[in-house]
Amino acid sequence: MQSKAERALLWFVKRFRRNFLAGLLVVVPLVLSLWVLWWIFSSVDSMLQPAIEHIFGKEIEGLGFAIFLVLIYIVGIIASNYFGKRAIHFAEAVLKRVPVFRQLYIGAKQVVEGFSGTGMNKAAFREVVFVEFPRPGMTTIAFVTNVIEDKQGKKYYGLYVPTAPVPTSGYFEIAIEEQVIHTDISVDEGIKIVISSGMILPDKVATGKTKVGAPESLGDAFAALCPKIESAPQDENK
Repeated sequence: MQSKAERALLWFVKRFRRNFLAGLLVVVPLVLSLWVLWWIFSSVDSMLQPAIEHIFGKEIEGLGFAIFLVLIYIVGIIASNYFGKRAIHFAEAVLKRVPVFRQLYIGAKQVVEGFSGTGMNKAAFREVVFVEFPRPGMTTIAFVTNVIEDKQGKKYYGLYVPTAPVPTSGYFEIAIEEQVIHTDISVDEGIKIVISSGMILPDKVATGKTKVGAPESLGDAFAALCPKIESAPQDENK
């Protein structure tokens, strides 16, 4: 039988562990976010510091980043008017004829347009789906980045499969329509699921081979991917 001191020590350890983990979940994302922002700030600022030192005779921390923002704004103003658009289109047409640079420029532009929501797709990630990955029988979350069709009209989905807990790294996969399980999980919810390594999950999720309607349980969604398991039909009135 535990003594009063042992019970108090056990209570303290449990309490400490719970509070420490709660604090860790707050501090680690905050520190990582601040570190990324500081890295971007330092990288951009340092690029213009040689020019600032040449003009002012010394480095002025932060001025390079401020000048960079102003330059982007000015380019945006130019790109927004008629003559600016014509000039940019002409310059792009010339640059696209340069080998290697053409592939790099087009790829970078499409990525920026996708994440900014200004490209043809209007969004970096269109939808959250379930797919079998990395092998049959295992299921993971994936983000639909594009949908293409072959000459026979067969649909193929461009999928980004993120790694947890950092969704900025992952794998690009192409899957046929039959291999994709659609969900009603929003993109924001999907990113939260990945960042939390699955600790944040919806209680229920609607799934289907096409755009989903009636809700199903998450377990049924996973079972639907396994050909040997047949999910029982659910009542449409639920």
